[in-house]
Amino acid sequence: MSLATIRLRGVAQPVEAEIDTAADVVLWRGSRHPASRLPLDIPAVGTVYGALLNFRGALAALGDAVHHPPYQAPPKAPILYIKPRNTHIASGVPIPLPDDIDTLSVGAALGVVIARDARRVRVSDAPACIAGFTIANDVSIPHDSLYRPPVAQKCRDGFCPIGPWVVHRDSVPDPDALGIRVFVNGALVQTASTADLVRPIVQLLADVTEFMTLRAGDVLLVGVPHGQPRVRAGDRVRIEIDHVGALENPVVPEASWWTEVIR
Repeated sequence: MSLATIRLRGVAQPVEAEIDTAADVVLWRGSRHPASRLPLDIPAVGTVYGALLNFRGALAALGDAVHHPPYQAPPKAPILYIKPRNTHIASGVPIPLPDDIDTLSVGAALGVVIARDARRVRVSDAPACIAGFTIANDVSIPHDSLYRPPVAQKCRDGFCPIGPWVVHRDSVPDPDALGIRVFVNGALVQTASTADLVRPIVQLLADVTEFMTLRAGDVLLVGVPHGQPRVRAGDRVRIEIDHVGALENPVVPEASWWTEVIR
């Protein structure tokens, strides 16, 4: 069992619980509860930042293009983007597929939840800035160019499921060696590992906080593996990360999302 923080819908304060991450079970108030039967809400409420090209495969996929316009050279610092509040939804909540789009890309990401305000953090001090870890699905409309911020592709309503909980830092033995698996309709469609990060987690934290402050409660997505699976309306996507758990959401047409989910 792992120690974690959960948030329940309609309850203002988060609570601590024990989690069986392999079985998707929450031990709370002396009883075992399947995670799917608890009204779990988004477990972290700060700003969500993502790091582009922080998996070796994602950077390698650019090939020689990274040396030519508009890029000119490989990145020398983290490339960040924001998943704003309108994108955040909880585990189990449907992801809306826009009416004029055929497929969405699934971005399986480990989320680092910040414990305290962090500015110009040294690598040696970075672990103390981590409260724990969660899972995010960095959903996006498929796109090729990374030169201009892909706001229209990444920042649609419901495009960042997060959860189902935040597993405490000490319950994750090595966050730089976590297996990642993506399932669509029960079929395994992608495997990856945080061992393939360009910048390991503490180095990423140090590099990001060199030029900006991360606030307590913020979430830093460490990167998305190359070869993102595609999903359509009617699909169900599940992201598993070792020692952290599983995030699962169905995909529905945007029109029904507005009438049935957002009321």
